[in-house]
Amino acid sequence: MSLPKTLAEDVARNLVMVARLIDEDPEKAYAYSRIALRLASRVAAVREAAGFAAYATQKYAEALAEFRAARRMTGSVELWPVMADCERGLGRPERAMAMAGEPEVQKLDKAGQVEMRLVAAGARRDMGQIDAAIVTLQSPELASSSVQPWTPRLRYAYADALLEAGREDEAREWFGKALEADKDGSTDASDRLAELDGVEFVDVLDDDDEADTADTADEAHEAYETGPRAEDGSDKA
Repeated sequence: MSLPKTLAEDVARNLVMVARLIDEDPEKAYAYSRIALRLASRVAAVREAAGFAAYATQKYAEALAEFRAARRMTGSVELWPVMADCERGLGRPERAMAMAGEPEVQKLDKAGQVEMRLVAAGARRDMGQIDAAIVTLQSPELASSSVQPWTPRLRYAYADALLEAGREDEAREWFGKALEADKDGSTDASDRLAELDGVEFVDVLDDDDEADTADTADEAHEAYETGPRAEDGSDKA
């Protein structure tokens, strides 16, 4: 609303493309975000979108700068967890841990607090503190039987940490719980379970394709060997 109508429409189109492409083609989403940023760098939503596009392409310093700018404009703490994760991406897990203890965390909604817990556990693992990471993930949200949007990722992170700690049986149990909650396939919990059980997946379609290709080649070779030849014994053109 702060922009002239035509400019606002141009910016909006670019933001729509960022949202559409950020999962399947992050680089293209990033390119659209840069256009929106050039057009309207003083709009908080543009800075936030540019931050997520940079984050998706692992440009963590750039993402952090954009998230900080958006936070200054809005005063919201909503971006606090992803800002902390940018610190992890920049190889500064200690800063991420410090952010996990700041008052801003208490202002986050439940989803934001769970996200912050995941980031903090990741930071602990970055620092080689696997047991502390496991304890960090142990929470009422993890123990709850209620399935929320964050449940699959929280259970998965807990299972993965248990596995790194060598607690394979518990890890298998929690990968199973993550799979139960993961109706949208947001994690690869099923693959991790199969891996623990020593199951290997074979792409039958690919094998059939290879077999068909081999059969076709054999048939072509046989036709060449037994096909008609010229009277002088040479192959016909």
